[in-house]
Formats: sequence, structure tokens, C-alpha cells
Amino acid sequence: QVQLVESGGGLVQAGGSLRLSCAASGRTFNSYAVGWFRQAPGKERAFVATISRSGTNTYYADSVKGRFTISTDNAKNTVYLQMNSLKPEDTAIYYCAAGLPSYTSAVYTRAGTYAYWGQGTQVTVSS
Repeated sequence: QVQLVESGGGLVQAGGSLRLSCAASGRTFNSYAVGWFRQAPGKERAFVATISRSGTNTYYADSVKGRFTISTDNAKNTVYLQMNSLKPEDTAIYYCAAGLPSYTSAVYTRAGTYAYWGQGTQVTVSS
């Protein structure tokens, strides 16, 4: 089992950047595929980005492609989401999630694939 804690959220102006962190405890991240999801007020939780257990594969939602980057630091047991060129529509609670993959290079976009979730961190982008 793994416990996840997100951090790094905050208030930023449009065009700015934030880096979210997702720290794992209880088991190392290199056992899991990891995803970032977000939920805006009144909307369903939506996929943002994912990275494979091997760290070799990543996949992004079209809405963030070219602006967000997911990465992993195995030494720190942490996964990051670097968010650049932020827009007001990026405002949401951001969650990281971990799941045991079928194979090391697998990436997953469905929330139901992930068994473990953090508590979320708020990102607010002002116009």
C-alpha cells in the first residue's frame, strides 16, 4: 500500500507557472503507474497526465499538452507536475493517484485504474 501527499498548489496569475509534488510513503513509486487528475467546481474529475512505472512513457490530456510536464524522482520518491503557461481554466483541485500497472511501460487515463489517491491541492489561476 502507498500513501500520497500532494503539495505545491496556490494562486498564480495567468501565464505563470507552478510545480506540484506528489510524495509517496509506504512503498516506492517505481512500483506504480502515477497519474494526475483535476476537478473543477461543478465538474467531474478529469485526467491530466500520467507516467508509467518505468518512467519511460508519459501521456497528457489535450488541454495541457505542451504546457504541463510529468516527471518522477525515484530518489525522493516523488512525482512532479510542472505547469507552465497557466490559464484560468486550469483552476481546480489537483490529485495524484497511483496504481499497479499490468506492465512497466503502461500508462492509464481512467481514474478507476488507480487504487490510491492523495487528498488534493488547490490551484487557482487568476485572469
